[in-house]
Amino acid sequence: GLVRGCSCRGTAGFAHVSCLAEEAKILYDEAEENNLDNKVLNERFGRWHTCSLCEQMYHSVVRCALGWACWKTYVGRPEMDTDRIMAMGTLGAGLYIAKHHEDALSVQEAELSLLRRLGAPADVILLVQSNLAITYTVLGQQAEALRIERDVYSGTIKLNGENHHDTLQTANNYASSLMNLKRFEEARSLLREKVPVARRVLGESHELTLKMRSVYACTLYKDNGATLDDIHEAVTTLEDAERIARRVMGGANPITSVLETLLRQARARAALRAREETPSSEA
Repeated sequence: GLVRGCSCRGTAGFAHVSCLAEEAKILYDEAEENNLDNKVLNERFGRWHTCSLCEQMYHSVVRCALGWACWKTYVGRPEMDTDRIMAMGTLGAGLYIAKHHEDALSVQEAELSLLRRLGAPADVILLVQSNLAITYTVLGQQAEALRIERDVYSGTIKLNGENHHDTLQTANNYASSLMNLKRFEEARSLLREKVPVARRVLGESHELTLKMRSVYACTLYKDNGATLDDIHEAVTTLEDAERIARRVMGGANPITSVLETLLRQARARAALRAREETPSSEA
């Protein structure tokens, strides 16, 4: 049947998964047959996970279904084939997005092992390690996730410099791992440095910028030692990020939904702290 899995508005947002998969396969096959350059090949392969109209990644079960379709399309190729390797990564991401985390972990571990065996470039290894750490986090293995994220962040800085998109992504992942272990001040310190860079380099409405701001807000209001001013800063940050996400991505997008949830939590925390700091009236 018809599904909605991106940020397109109205009827443009509905499609059959089988049609999306067939379109992605045809476009990529055409690019290969015509020996188009790597830039075009990467853009065409992106149709397996990203909508060509709204340019937002598919989400939920649509992303997972396309991941399986992509894997089934290229699994028969040789183990070292680039398309097969990319398909494995697409499947792992789809499983994760659909919250099949144990299955995603198995795919990601197999992908990392394969890439190391094939001597893949450092940036590819770092990306897969980062994805693996995120899955460890969701599965509750926080210490293992933090160990990987620290190494990935350090390696990405050496490879790409301080202002690169991938460096900002790994910084956000590292900060999230620190926050999950309640090391709030370390996470805040890192994000205070990196969020302004993301806003300048990527733009206010970029998905990563919004995610970084949401993590920063969480380090403020989830910290038991936060002041009322800290929590108010979290609320203000989330209000602005949620407004931007709703305008750019729409209310059905998972990022918008997450921001709405965090905003409700931050407002409730602010109300509770305000009551705690209000002197009780004397009888």
